[in-house]
Amino acid sequence: MTLISWNIDSLKAALTSTSDRAKLSQAVLEKLGGYNADIIAIQETKLPAEGPSKKLLELLDGYFPGYKVEWISSLPPARKGYAGTMILYREGLAASRLETKLGAPDTMDSEGRLLVLEFDEFYFANVYTPNSGDGLKRLSERQKWDALYASYLSSLDKKKPVIACGDFNVAHKEIDLANPASNHFSAGFTDEEREGFTKLLERGFTDSFRFVHGDVKDIYSWWGQRIKTSKINNSGWRIDYFLVSDRIKEQVKKSEMIDSGPRQDHTPILLEIDI
Repeated sequence: MTLISWNIDSLKAALTSTSDRAKLSQAVLEKLGGYNADIIAIQETKLPAEGPSKKLLELLDGYFPGYKVEWISSLPPARKGYAGTMILYREGLAASRLETKLGAPDTMDSEGRLLVLEFDEFYFANVYTPNSGDGLKRLSERQKWDALYASYLSSLDKKKPVIACGDFNVAHKEIDLANPASNHFSAGFTDEEREGFTKLLERGFTDSFRFVHGDVKDIYSWWGQRIKTSKINNSGWRIDYFLVSDRIKEQVKKSEMIDSGPRQDHTPILLEIDI
């Protein structure tokens, strides 16, 4: 089974805009279509509350024909057109959608950050973890989210194996970013966020990339857009993950980044697993 995850940073912009950045996004979408993945998870769709329009679904089908689509958007009282997640899965696969309210603080439960499907042999969770924000103003709420999310995945894992993916907004170890020394108080690399990720893994989950590649360095999934040379210089962070239940980690065959060319921001990630 082949699975892909990508923080697209606005599905509508990627599909409909004619900007240079949109053209780069469209090239990535074209590339992803060639993988014939069984499941594709998308984060930061930024769709309206009513979800994708008919036109957007038609454009999406042009890249990924023959898929069913599930989505969840930001709803009041959360901001409009904020966050949001989507899962595409190949027709022929049977899946049912779970209701996912973590009891998270602030408006986090209303931001469309967690979408979970139950398949015959496993649960599939697509997450866009809240960012702690400038000045770490949302760090406390983020810590609560992390704990609630870990408990939720653990509860699923008691029933059947879990594959969880998405933008977790944390570089777990110093080898997961290019410049750890200068980022210990930056959102995504605080001790609190890293500890939250460690505690999640300790609940019975494996970081599939590290399982396959060990302590390989200089491989990242995100390069900041504010610095134009960040990708050229490979000043990146690994903040996108495929996690699997410990008991199916030996079934992982491949876990890697998909080259997104010159496009900065997130690159897609891929998992191949026998399940």
